[in-house]
Amino acid sequence: MRRPTLLATLALVALGAFLGAALVLRGRESSLPIPGERHRFAVEVLNGTSVDGLARETTRRLRRAGIDVVYFGDASEDAARTTRILIRRGDSSAAVVVRDVLGTGDIISAPNARLLVDVSVILGRDLAPGVDLDP
Repeated sequence: MRRPTLLATLALVALGAFLGAALVLRGRESSLPIPGERHRFAVEVLNGTSVDGLARETTRRLRRAGIDVVYFGDASEDAARTTRILIRRGDSSAAVVVRDVLGTGDIISAPNARLLVDVSVILGRDLAPGVDLDP
């Protein structure tokens, strides 16, 4: 008869912990927007410089602004002088939002529906000095 009592006690403790955590988390609101919730477009970020981590940090910056970055990595070309924001599909409104968040970038029309993104960002050296690279 001892075993069912122990199992019941453990089940009650687990249920209490779950309910307590749910109550604590219920009162909290996330200060970060959900990417894609406010802006309905997809972005890829490509590092066109030799600065390690630039695409990752820029992706974080865009996501904090609610922009859905679906891919980040290295660009095929290196040592881009200025950041380029390429319109892959749709109008220029998504590119303008990205440029406003980054504070820099030349907007260029370069349609390519096969990429499945609305905007490609190729990061240049103009963005590198102002970015805080966290590990």
